[in-house]
Amino acid sequence: MIESNSTEITKQLHTIADFCRYGASLFNQAELFYGHGNDNPLSEALTLVMHALSLPEQLSDQVMSCNLIEQEKLNILSLFERRVTEQVPVAYITNLAYFAELPFYVDERVLVPRSPIGELIEKQFSPYINADKPPQRILDLCTGSGCIAIACASYFPEAEVDAVDLSVDALNVAQLNIENHGLNAQVIPIQSDVFSGVEGQIYDLIVSNPPYVDQDDIDCLPAEYTHEPEMGLGCGEDGLDIVRVILAQSAQHLSDDGILICEVGNSQVHVEAVYPKVDFTWLEFERGGHGVFMLTKAQLVKYAALFNAALLTE
Repeated sequence: MIESNSTEITKQLHTIADFCRYGASLFNQAELFYGHGNDNPLSEALTLVMHALSLPEQLSDQVMSCNLIEQEKLNILSLFERRVTEQVPVAYITNLAYFAELPFYVDERVLVPRSPIGELIEKQFSPYINADKPPQRILDLCTGSGCIAIACASYFPEAEVDAVDLSVDALNVAQLNIENHGLNAQVIPIQSDVFSGVEGQIYDLIVSNPPYVDQDDIDCLPAEYTHEPEMGLGCGEDGLDIVRVILAQSAQHLSDDGILICEVGNSQVHVEAVYPKVDFTWLEFERGGHGVFMLTKAQLVKYAALFNAALLTE
């Protein structure tokens, strides 16, 4: 589509701003979905243009009006072509995503980082964690790219962080990000089916963004999500297969003052339906996001019978 007209297009577009506008128009016409970092077509186009030019996204108006050479124009158009025809999330094209203001390498072995938990990490989980008593040991369940584990390590530099995932592919990406951030001594990737690989370990904070998408939502996902690993999204008819395990077993791995933070997104409705008697604290976010709950170790113990019963009757 774009490639067949590339010569004509490059004759008519000249500046960085021209290509950003053109890309945004293309993406609008293609009715793309934006849910993997950017939330609008102009931001998507800007990200791809700057990636093609090896430039930062924050540029002055003077630079935006600079003319491009032919090869730069063709490089940009090839990225636009892939975004439109393959509907690949931009982060997979650039192999870069930001989470908690930190850069992460990503590819199709892991989900694109986008959890609202990043906002909590930036605030060091205030007011849920006392600033005078930061966590010494943190567990990131279903770590994927390692973004939550690495962000926790960055904002709690004295903490030891275990990053667990069942997927070896995901752990390989996490290891790359750990190395990129210079955190080999602080963040340890572990292959684990939920808690199976950390038996007997105790943490002050457990954070999890597990697979939680229910089957109805899986069946209706935009094309962009088909590029993400399926095991990182869906998790049973109601999306709670792993969440049930987390709720039933977290208390065994938390210190007395420890807390669990877990994201369930749209499956919040299923959590409330399965556990109507549990007093979940549903967290609010300034930058948007929903479906993240907090429970204390005491609450996990208090409701243990309910959590175990739900796990057994799954």
